[in-house]
Amino acid sequence: MLRAIAVSLCILVCGQGMTEPVNFMKARPIWPKDRATEMNLFAGFRTILELPEFDKVELRLTASTLYRVTCNGEFVGHGPTRGPHGYYRVDHWELDPYLQAGKNVVAIEVAGYNVNSYYLLDQPSFLQAEIVSNNRVLASTGAKRDGFKAKILDYRTQKVQRYSFQRPFIEIYSIEPGYNQWLTDPDFEFKSATCSTVEDKNLLPRGVPYPVFSKRQPLLNVSKGSVETGRLVEKPWKDRSLTKITPEFKGYPEDELVEIPSLELQGYANTETESLQKPYTWDQKIQLKKNGFQIFDFGTNLTGFIGLEVSCKKPAKLVLTFDEILRNDDVDFKRMSCVNAIVYHLQPGQYTLESFEPYTLQYLKLTAPEGACQVQNIYLREYVNPDTDEAHFICADNRLNRLFTAGRETFRQNAVDIFMDCPSRERAGWLCDSFFTSRVAKDLCGDTRVEKNFYENFLLPERFEYLPEGMLPMCYPADHNDGVFIPNWALWFVVQLEEYAQRSGDRETVDALETKVEKLFAYFEPFRNKDGLLEKLESWVFVEWSEANKFTQDVNYPSNMLYAAALSAAGRMYDRQAWLQDAKAIQKTIQKQSFDGTFFVDNAIRKDGKLTVTQNRSEVCQYFAFFFDIATPKSHPELWNTLRTDFGPNRKETKKFPEIHAANSFVGNVLRLEILSRYGYCQQILDESAAYLLYMAEQTGTLWENTGAYASCNHGFASHIVHTLVRDVAGIYNADTVNKKVTLRFADPDLAWCETTIPTDDGPIHCRWEKDGNALHYRYDTPAGYSITIENLTGKEVLLQH
Repeated sequence: MLRAIAVSLCILVCGQGMTEPVNFMKARPIWPKDRATEMNLFAGFRTILELPEFDKVELRLTASTLYRVTCNGEFVGHGPTRGPHGYYRVDHWELDPYLQAGKNVVAIEVAGYNVNSYYLLDQPSFLQAEIVSNNRVLASTGAKRDGFKAKILDYRTQKVQRYSFQRPFIEIYSIEPGYNQWLTDPDFEFKSATCSTVEDKNLLPRGVPYPVFSKRQPLLNVSKGSVETGRLVEKPWKDRSLTKITPEFKGYPEDELVEIPSLELQGYANTETESLQKPYTWDQKIQLKKNGFQIFDFGTNLTGFIGLEVSCKKPAKLVLTFDEILRNDDVDFKRMSCVNAIVYHLQPGQYTLESFEPYTLQYLKLTAPEGACQVQNIYLREYVNPDTDEAHFICADNRLNRLFTAGRETFRQNAVDIFMDCPSRERAGWLCDSFFTSRVAKDLCGDTRVEKNFYENFLLPERFEYLPEGMLPMCYPADHNDGVFIPNWALWFVVQLEEYAQRSGDRETVDALETKVEKLFAYFEPFRNKDGLLEKLESWVFVEWSEANKFTQDVNYPSNMLYAAALSAAGRMYDRQAWLQDAKAIQKTIQKQSFDGTFFVDNAIRKDGKLTVTQNRSEVCQYFAFFFDIATPKSHPELWNTLRTDFGPNRKETKKFPEIHAANSFVGNVLRLEILSRYGYCQQILDESAAYLLYMAEQTGTLWENTGAYASCNHGFASHIVHTLVRDVAGIYNADTVNKKVTLRFADPDLAWCETTIPTDDGPIHCRWEKDGNALHYRYDTPAGYSITIENLTGKEVLLQH
């Protein structure tokens, strides 16, 4: 059944406006012989292409694990788009813009990582590629003639530490002039590595648009100075990704590493610092003396590939460290428990360098601990979603405009091929995060292509290795060799799926997932107690990044609220009355057990066979109750009034209800805004959104994982503010593109005017309103065939403006 689904996806209209075939005409998957499972092997493949008589020359390829394509040394693309275990998505890159008269070098660098991570799958390395023009194959992997030659690129150091627990290896290079001549010189003597053909691959279409690779340069020279190296650190930071390498968590053990930048860099200390605060210019030449450093500010937290030009007259070592913020006016490469560092060992000469992996940063620090060098033309090549520019939001309050801009920036970096939690530490496709980010995708991009890929990745595997039967991975595509999963997170999968069905109309995918939903609910059955509630859930039960995570056993009421919501969603999707009835029974039981007369309690503990409700109460538990219909303002009016008036972003100052543990950005604060929206408190949403998020937007231009800058400052779920602004301030309350119905809901925020545009496959939806005394004048534009419903919450006369 699943194989049939995959085969049915043989063509798809994708980002470059072409119909893209999935199957290759001639290419076979290849890799250097007997090295397909070797960790962190960097290989190069190239072919020499004579300019054909006709145009539309296209490179089709897929690979494991990652590739970078250049043509005559010019960057073409990076990939592949991520697919599920056992499947590989095929990318198509147009080569015409890069071709020149005579011979052309088409080169593909491939990193075969072969380690488990949350970001990329641990699958044997290979490349499958062919160049096609006018339905004729000009070159292909595995061909005896007109093939690709291979080379082991040993200038990238193989035995290095991992970047983080969630991502594979860091980048360390030892290079000399001409190291990359093979990328540009067709006459370069290419010492080929013997390759063998590997097993055939199950292929899938790319499914999502092609990324934007725009170059961004720093805006500001922040500071420069000198460093002292080799300082002794009594208790150095050692991440688990360095010290906990095992057969279950793959990598090179510490005693096998060629060098360990995470330890070396902790021995660096700035000894002289000069504040610059001067604009950066593209032609600026930065002189780094031995032990010199300079810090640059890109102005906004960005994601992509770090590039620069370097020259040195003597052997030198150049270290790039980077982060989203500055700590004590310096870059702390380890702030997020990552190794935010790239190391280049340089022989005398000139170099153009660009990282192979994408990284996230606002601040870049260049340090020359060994030998002086000159640096110029610093840039970051973006790696972001291309489809967010058609959506617009602007209003009379510039705070909200900044939030929209920051939300869009956050989304575009976290939705390249799947919905990610962050583009930095993990680049992982987390459930729950995706529930919120997927809403934004429809507003900014006007389609559900990324979400379809997201669900298709969960759909196609027959089972998920290392996880119990029926359980879904907490993030995917990923390898969970340690067997860790978040059982309640799988329930967000179901709740999001119902919304996906409504916004996409894709019943084929929804129906195909019914069996997985059934098996998920079957997994939970043994954990239900005599009251019907989930008890003693195994592995990692997670509610949010707050004290609420300490109250997850034995019966966690927020998780059971989510369980009831998932049963309800599945019951509606698949017309399962038993699930709907079960959900109602669970809701009633939670109402009876969890509510103590004032607040909902987080958990109950079983002792001596008796279940006893605790006194642990968190803010997020209250929001779960209202968001998942355990409570309403009508059923619990006193609690609702307390939450609405005494909770929110100012509770730290008012110190009201200190016994109720505060919520965090993920996910309590978002849920709070959601329930305020549900009951029409637009002005309060406006004020609290600014209080929760504006300082983030001002500091990094992106929105954060937590209320403080101690983790990711660029988290996909936080882009949900875009959806909030479009819906609750601009007034496009619902844009049902499946049934071609738009609901405009006008509230009465303290704004003079507001205007927004969101794209759809049928054309843009536009709405503008402005106040004039006791009247609100609005105008709108929708694609042909759409109906409009107006909801007036303003207390004013609402008039259509012609």
